[in-house]
Amino acid sequence: MIGRVWQAVVEQLGLVPVSVRLLAGRFYWAAPLIVLLWPASCLLSLALRWRERAFEPQNVQGFLIGLPLVLLASGLGLRVIAGEIDRRTLEIAYTVPGGATRVWIAKLIAALALILPAEALLALTALILVPDYPPTALYGALQAAVFYLVLAMGLSTLFKSEATGGMVVSLVLLVNGLLTGFGDLQVRVSPFWNPEALDPATPETDALAWTIQNRIGFALAIAAIVALTFARAERRERMLSG
Repeated sequence: MIGRVWQAVVEQLGLVPVSVRLLAGRFYWAAPLIVLLWPASCLLSLALRWRERAFEPQNVQGFLIGLPLVLLASGLGLRVIAGEIDRRTLEIAYTVPGGATRVWIAKLIAALALILPAEALLALTALILVPDYPPTALYGALQAAVFYLVLAMGLSTLFKSEATGGMVVSLVLLVNGLLTGFGDLQVRVSPFWNPEALDPATPETDALAWTIQNRIGFALAIAAIVALTFARAERRERMLSG
């Protein structure tokens, strides 16, 4: 039994290198480096005094790490399934032994393999701007990135188009930013929930409870979106029609 499970895991991981190239192209190794443009622009804004005050610990999770990571994750998510539709190679995925879901899972793992190094680079550069930010900011930023990864995958699959999915994801991200004041306000139903940005007068027990609710809630939401998206993607006739 254990041997079969191990073999299945090895076979699944064997699809990841190919999936990385399908998601990020020939120069996939450069994808995590793209996010460095964001901290570079932040440093430039401070050097030229375009920003009036220095960055603070509460700015790390959402602004310095979360935002560029979400943009990268959204771009990758759009290509997980809809990329096959736009390239007219979706029918090939259905011929893979074990089902097309194996292909989608491999692509999600590949996306994480690109997102995690990008977050590591952003975390290191954030230390230059805010040397004492809390390590919990890394999980919060990763939560937002993974949520938008699967949301982009789900919406682009629903509309069967990378472009349409991208526009809808951009709208969702904009609305999320407006509702949360782009980080100034904390809403518990936001993937960018940041306990470090709460009012200092907030009781620690309340902040902890709200944070746990947010983390568990979005873990369940991510799982639900993945399950619903795969269920739709497995409808071969509907996905290939039109």
